[in-house]
Amino acid sequence: MIKPITLEHLARYGEIYAAAFSGPPWNDPWTPENAEIHVREILESKQSYGLEYVADGQAAGFILGASMLFHYGRTFEINDLAVHPAFQGRGIATALLERCIADMKEKGMAGVHLITAGEGLLPAFYAKHGFQKENHAILMGREL
Repeated sequence: MIKPITLEHLARYGEIYAAAFSGPPWNDPWTPENAEIHVREILESKQSYGLEYVADGQAAGFILGASMLFHYGRTFEINDLAVHPAFQGRGIATALLERCIADMKEKGMAGVHLITAGEGLLPAFYAKHGFQKENHAILMGREL
Protein backbone atom coordinates (compact mmCIF):
# COMPACT_ATOMS: atom_id res chain seq x y z
CA MET A 1 0.00 0.00 0.00
CA ILE A 2 1.31 3.45 -0.94
CA LYS A 3 0.45 6.48 1.17
CA PRO A 4 1.86 9.96 1.86
CA ILE A 5 5.07 10.10 3.86
CA THR A 6 4.72 11.56 7.38
CA LEU A 7 6.94 12.57 10.28
CA GLU A 8 5.21 9.86 12.31
CA HIS A 9 7.43 7.18 10.75
CA LEU A 10 10.62 9.24 10.67
CA ALA A 11 12.65 6.79 12.76
CA ARG A 12 11.67 3.96 10.40
CA TYR A 13 12.67 6.05 7.36
CA GLY A 14 16.07 6.55 9.01
CA GLU A 15 16.42 2.79 9.41
CA ILE A 16 15.41 2.18 5.79
CA TYR A 17 17.74 4.85 4.44
CA ALA A 18 20.75 3.70 6.47
CA ALA A 19 20.21 0.06 5.51
CA ALA A 20 19.65 0.81 1.81
CA PHE A 21 22.49 3.28 1.28
CA SER A 22 25.07 1.50 3.45
CA GLY A 23 25.10 -1.38 0.95
CA PRO A 24 25.95 -1.61 -2.77
CA PRO A 25 26.22 0.39 -4.94
CA TRP A 26 26.63 3.28 -2.50
CA ASN A 27 28.38 1.68 0.48
CA ASP A 28 27.97 4.92 2.45
CA PRO A 29 28.45 4.70 6.24
CA TRP A 30 25.00 6.02 7.23
CA THR A 31 23.73 5.62 10.76
CA PRO A 32 19.97 5.49 11.29
CA GLU A 33 20.22 8.66 13.41
CA ASN A 34 21.98 10.69 10.71
CA ALA A 35 19.69 9.27 8.04
CA GLU A 36 16.69 10.35 10.11
CA ILE A 37 18.06 13.92 10.21
CA HIS A 38 18.63 13.81 6.44
CA VAL A 39 15.06 12.70 5.77
CA ARG A 40 13.60 15.22 8.24
CA GLU A 41 15.44 18.12 6.56
CA ILE A 42 13.94 17.27 3.17
CA LEU A 43 10.50 16.43 4.55
CA GLU A 44 10.26 19.74 6.40
CA SER A 45 11.00 21.70 3.22
CA LYS A 46 8.03 23.80 2.11
CA GLN A 47 7.96 22.17 -1.34
CA SER A 48 8.59 18.58 -0.20
CA TYR A 49 6.64 15.57 -1.42
CA GLY A 50 7.00 11.96 -0.45
CA LEU A 51 5.38 8.57 -0.37
CA GLU A 52 5.91 5.49 1.74
CA TYR A 53 5.24 1.89 0.80
CA VAL A 54 3.76 -0.25 3.56
CA ALA A 55 4.37 -4.00 3.47
CA ASP A 56 3.87 -6.54 6.23
CA GLY A 57 2.46 -3.80 8.46
CA GLN A 58 5.48 -1.48 8.31
CA ALA A 59 7.11 1.09 6.06
CA ALA A 60 9.30 -0.88 3.67
CA GLY A 61 10.45 1.95 1.41
CA PHE A 62 9.94 5.58 0.53
CA ILE A 63 10.48 8.21 -2.13
CA LEU A 64 11.15 11.80 -1.16
CA GLY A 65 12.04 15.05 -2.86
CA ALA A 66 11.07 18.65 -3.44
CA SER A 67 9.95 20.85 -6.29
CA MET A 68 11.65 24.01 -7.46
CA LEU A 69 10.65 26.72 -9.91
CA PHE A 70 12.87 27.37 -12.93
CA HIS A 71 12.42 29.69 -15.91
CA TYR A 72 10.84 26.84 -17.88
CA GLY A 73 8.50 25.68 -15.13
CA ARG A 74 8.41 23.85 -11.82
CA THR A 75 10.35 20.59 -11.64
CA PHE A 76 10.55 17.88 -9.03
CA GLU A 77 13.86 16.47 -7.85
CA ILE A 78 13.86 13.03 -6.33
CA ASN A 79 16.32 13.23 -3.46
CA ASP A 80 15.82 9.71 -2.17
CA LEU A 81 14.26 6.45 -3.28
CA ALA A 82 15.04 3.82 -0.68
CA VAL A 83 13.77 0.32 0.00
CA HIS A 84 14.91 -1.66 3.01
CA PRO A 85 17.10 -4.58 1.83
CA ALA A 86 14.70 -7.09 3.42
CA PHE A 87 12.00 -5.86 1.00
CA GLN A 88 14.05 -5.32 -2.16
CA GLY A 89 13.18 -7.26 -5.29
CA ARG A 90 9.41 -7.01 -4.74
CA GLY A 91 8.72 -4.10 -7.11
CA ILE A 92 8.44 -1.54 -4.31
CA ALA A 93 10.87 0.96 -5.87
CA THR A 94 9.04 0.68 -9.19
CA ALA A 95 5.65 1.22 -7.56
CA LEU A 96 6.88 4.27 -5.64
CA LEU A 97 8.59 5.77 -8.70
CA GLU A 98 5.60 5.23 -11.00
CA ARG A 99 3.19 6.74 -8.47
CA CYS A 100 5.50 9.71 -7.94
CA ILE A 101 5.76 10.36 -11.68
CA ALA A 102 1.98 10.12 -12.07
CA ASP A 103 1.48 12.56 -9.18
CA MET A 104 3.99 15.01 -10.67
CA LYS A 105 2.21 14.88 -14.04
CA GLU A 106 -1.06 15.60 -12.25
CA LYS A 107 0.55 18.56 -10.46
CA GLY A 108 1.71 19.98 -13.80
CA MET A 109 5.44 19.63 -13.22
CA ALA A 110 7.68 20.35 -16.20
CA GLY A 111 9.90 17.39 -15.36
CA VAL A 112 11.34 15.04 -12.77
CA HIS A 113 15.09 14.87 -12.10
CA LEU A 114 17.43 12.85 -9.93
CA ILE A 115 21.08 12.09 -9.33
CA THR A 116 22.13 8.46 -9.19
CA ALA A 117 25.19 6.24 -9.42
CA GLY A 118 26.79 6.36 -12.86
CA GLU A 119 27.40 2.61 -12.99
CA GLY A 120 25.70 -0.58 -11.92
CA LEU A 121 21.99 -1.38 -11.98
CA LEU A 122 20.57 2.06 -11.17
CA PRO A 123 21.02 3.84 -14.53
CA ALA A 124 19.21 0.98 -16.28
CA PHE A 125 16.47 0.97 -13.63
CA TYR A 126 15.76 4.67 -14.17
CA ALA A 127 16.10 4.41 -17.97
CA LYS A 128 13.41 1.72 -17.89
CA HIS A 129 11.13 4.38 -16.40
CA GLY A 130 11.88 7.01 -19.06
CA PHE A 131 14.80 8.85 -17.46
CA GLN A 132 17.67 9.89 -19.71
CA LYS A 133 21.18 11.10 -19.01
CA GLU A 134 21.25 14.87 -19.39
CA ASN A 135 24.11 16.05 -21.57
CA HIS A 136 23.74 19.77 -20.89
CA ALA A 137 24.59 19.57 -17.18
CA ILE A 138 27.22 17.92 -15.02
CA LEU A 139 27.46 17.36 -11.30
CA MET A 140 30.35 19.27 -9.79
CA GLY A 141 31.58 19.43 -6.22
CA ARG A 142 34.34 20.77 -4.05
CA GLU A 143 35.59 19.33 -0.80
CA LEU A 144 36.13 21.79 2.02
